[in-house]
Amino acid sequence: MKIINWIKRVFPFYKFISFILIGVVNTVNAVLLSWLYSSFLHANMAFVAGYITSNIISYILNSIFTFKEKLSFNCYIRFFISYIPNFLIQNAVVFLVHNMWKKPELAAYAAAAILSVPITFLLLSMFTFGRRKSE
Repeated sequence: MKIINWIKRVFPFYKFISFILIGVVNTVNAVLLSWLYSSFLHANMAFVAGYITSNIISYILNSIFTFKEKLSFNCYIRFFISYIPNFLIQNAVVFLVHNMWKKPELAAYAAAAILSVPITFLLLSMFTFGRRKSE
């Protein structure tokens, strides 16, 4: 029973669903923006520019709809830092699943997303949008 109560407290249903839906929007934004930027930037630079732009949009959407917090530069910096483990975890999972275990790319991407989403939600809930009301 303690584990169920902990899960309910850490992953409030509506916040988690909102976070997932915004994540879908963010993924589409990242792909489309990277593609748009690739018309005038090298592919790797376009990916970075698309990732950063979509991250800004994700911060705004998560602040307003998921965590109901006012926008601030300090909070955005914490938000961006919270996505560093997400990026590292996803890359590590893709490396393991696709390169080491020789599974299809799609399986690697799906595994990376499934593993990184709850961790990122926890980081955002505790580090970025924690109970800090001083800003």
